[in-house]
Amino acid sequence: MIKKSQKHADTIYKLAEIEDSEINIANAALNIGRLDYPSVDLNSYQKHLDEIAKTLEQQIKERNSLNHLIKEINYTLFDLYNYRGDIKNYNDPQNANIIRVIDRRIGLPVILGILYIHAMRSTGWSAEGLAFPGHFLIRLQVRQHRAIIDPFDKGKILNTTQLRFLLKKVMGKSFELKPSYYDSVSNKDILLRVLNNLKSRAFSLNDTDRVIQVQRRMTTLAPNIPDLWRDLGLFESDKGNIKNAMDAFQIFADKCVNTQERMTAIGMINQLKRKLH
Repeated sequence: MIKKSQKHADTIYKLAEIEDSEINIANAALNIGRLDYPSVDLNSYQKHLDEIAKTLEQQIKERNSLNHLIKEINYTLFDLYNYRGDIKNYNDPQNANIIRVIDRRIGLPVILGILYIHAMRSTGWSAEGLAFPGHFLIRLQVRQHRAIIDPFDKGKILNTTQLRFLLKKVMGKSFELKPSYYDSVSNKDILLRVLNNLKSRAFSLNDTDRVIQVQRRMTTLAPNIPDLWRDLGLFESDKGNIKNAMDAFQIFADKCVNTQERMTAIGMINQLKRKLH
């Protein structure tokens, strides 16, 4: 079986085991972020998150107005605390770690989105991440009123035309809006998105060891997603970690429901076996 470092196994395994609704998304992101900064004391960061929520609560005067709520949370996060999206150095790996985002007040959509969701939920409001591809968005709701906002663009409210424009900008001109892009995502899905951002930045730097490290964290957090194991097998194989690659492909084959993909994985295992002899 693939070996996991104890520190990430302990941290992420606990997240994998608990019910999604029990996950405090910001605290979970902090604990994942600390895996790369093990000497960091999270107390000051947790106090900062509490302070954001307390400040927002004090700002809200009209609890039945969605527009008022959006105005006040945007003022709190982006004016009082000076958070912003990193347009200039978007692919900086620091932008995908909530610890460094809090330190620098700048980051990626998904990390800024986690801060946004934390502030909303901590003050009793509904906020959920969406399955919109390529750019993390949030849906807010007050009673029967809803809005989709972009945490990377200072909480800007997006209409359908703007969503379509954003989709084509981040994914390509051939893409069109689909109902599934408006689906809400789980807390674990959001954390996987954080890890995927870390992985993609390591991949762009050709840091295979780091890619494998992050991919292992993803399989620990969501062990029942077959594709994560397939990708781990590919990365391990490229690195020459034959036994680890075989283990990953075997898990993929065991979990995969697509017969053709399962047979492909078994074929990969047999090819790798021959390399051991």
